[in-house]
Amino acid sequence: MVPVPSVPSPPPALEPQSIPSTSTEPTSTPAPAPAPALSKNALKKARKAELIAERKLERRAREREKRKEKKRQRSERIAAGEDVSDDDRSKKRAKLSAPKAPFGARVVVDLGFDDKMSEKEVVSLCSQLAFTYSANRRSPTPIKSLLFTSLDGRTRERLDSLNDAGYRRWAGTEWWSESYERLWQESKDTTPEAATGAGDSSGSADDVDAKEEVQGAKAVAPQESVVYLTADSPEELEELKEGETYIIGGICDHNRYKKLCLNKAKASGVRAAQLPIGRYLAHLPTRKVLTVNQVFEILVKWVETRDWEQALYAVIPKRKFQNGGAQEAA
Repeated sequence: MVPVPSVPSPPPALEPQSIPSTSTEPTSTPAPAPAPALSKNALKKARKAELIAERKLERRAREREKRKEKKRQRSERIAAGEDVSDDDRSKKRAKLSAPKAPFGARVVVDLGFDDKMSEKEVVSLCSQLAFTYSANRRSPTPIKSLLFTSLDGRTRERLDSLNDAGYRRWAGTEWWSESYERLWQESKDTTPEAATGAGDSSGSADDVDAKEEVQGAKAVAPQESVVYLTADSPEELEELKEGETYIIGGICDHNRYKKLCLNKAKASGVRAAQLPIGRYLAHLPTRKVLTVNQVFEILVKWVETRDWEQALYAVIPKRKFQNGGAQEAA
């Protein structure tokens, strides 16, 4: 017999696997809590911010249109064959050479505080001195005599390093290494260390005859005619008078040294007074300590307008007029 091969039995049938069902229904999320209602003050601030933003955009749009118009006019002038390269400089020269009416007083910037300032403050002070000179040069009623005393130390080094000691060429200024007390002290050695402002044949109002300038420095200023300006003085300055001398403390110290200039005035035996800021800007919320050039610009502006309120508003930075100050200015 032929053996019959055995046939393997089929594998058992697999049971169907259950597939987990995925639900297509969206899961519910909790609704966001309603935003808290803004207070009246917050709403007022928000509206004010929106108004400022709108005004800023409008101002920028006006400035763009103004630049476009200026560019168009310039293009037309160039097309017409006109030379416009020196136009701005010509306007500046015309303004500086306009007739001036000097006010016959002297302003002294006392630089005798070099050891009380940091390097950064010395740099800032030297910038203020440049602004002071520039303000006097631009004014239609400049102060006749602008004197810088006690020039020494880092302040002198800084000025010497700028523009090849350009301060020595500032017209109508004097620079002394001695103290302002030399003004009323009798001394044979009265030639200024540096006197500028030699006149030329054009007779420009910005230039002062060199001989006259030196003679003015030699004249003795009566001690009783000298006033040291300091915010610490209880006395207010009523007006500027020709023939008097007004001293500004040349220091940038962010008001660290209390009554520094007042005590120096007392030690020198001269009168001290403050600008009448409290009388005319009673609601000024910030401190009344100003930079050297700001004090000088207020003096020059008063000479021009003979109005303290107008002079103060014209010079004091607008950022100081907030809250009550802004309302008063309006």
